[in-house]
Amino acid sequence: MTGRVDGKVAIVTGAAGGLGSEIARTLAAEGAKVVVTDIDLDRAETVSGEIGEAAIALPQDVTDENRWKDVLAETVNRFGGLHILVNNAGIGTPGTVEETSFEDWRKVHAIDLDSVFLGSKYAISHMRESTSADNGGSIVNISSIAGIIAGHNMAAYNSAKAGVRHLSKSVALHCARAAPHVRCNSVHPTFIDTPILDQIGSRVTRDDLLEKLARQVPLRRVGAPKDVAYGVLYLASDESSFVTGAELVIDGGISAQ
Repeated sequence: MTGRVDGKVAIVTGAAGGLGSEIARTLAAEGAKVVVTDIDLDRAETVSGEIGEAAIALPQDVTDENRWKDVLAETVNRFGGLHILVNNAGIGTPGTVEETSFEDWRKVHAIDLDSVFLGSKYAISHMRESTSADNGGSIVNISSIAGIIAGHNMAAYNSAKAGVRHLSKSVALHCARAAPHVRCNSVHPTFIDTPILDQIGSRVTRDDLLEKLARQVPLRRVGAPKDVAYGVLYLASDESSFVTGAELVIDGGISAQ
C-alpha cells in the first residue's frame, strides 16, 4: 500500500534520530507533510533535508509550554492544518526509587509525560478544525512496555510511561466528546535498536548488549525502528478510524509471558 496518510499534516517530536526520525520518514513516504521537531535543530534539519520538500524542521523543547503554541502555529501556517501528532520525545534515566534524585525524577516526567500533556492540550483545537469524517486526526503517544511492566531500576521511567498510557485514554475519551474526528492511542515498544540503548549498556559492547536483550524477547531479537514506525503509521492513518483509547504493544511477545 502507498499513500496511507495522503493529505495529512504531521508533527513528530524528538525526531532528530532514533524512533522519531524513522517515524517521520515513514509518514512522509506514505504521503504526509511532516514537521520534524527536536531540541537539536541541526540534526532535525538533517532528517528533514533527507526527507525533502515534504518536511520542515523546527527547534522545540517539548517541556516549554509557549514553544508548543509556536510550533503548532508555525505548522498550521506552513501546511494549512494538522492531522497527526506523534509525541515521541523522551529520555530514559535508570535508577531505583532510592537511587533516583528528585531532580532526575522531575526531568524524566517533564520530558516523557508533561510534553504529552502539553502537546495534546494545544494540538486538539487545531486538529478539530483540520479534520473531518473523511480525513480524521490522530494523536499517537509513544509510551513503552515499561509503562505496563515495571522494573526495579527504572522508577522514574516506569512512572512517566505509565502516565502516558493512562493520559492517552483520558485524551481519547475527551476527544470522542469534544473533537469526534480525533483519536488518541499509545504505543508500547520493548527494546528497540536505537541510541537510547547506549544508556543502559555502557559496560558491554553493543553486539553483546543486543544479544543479551534479545534473550528476554520471545521472538529472540531486539526490535528495529521500522517495527514501531509501521505501528504508528497504522494508528495515524484512517485505517484505524475505530481505534481510540487503546495501547498498541510492540514487544516481541514479552508481555504475553
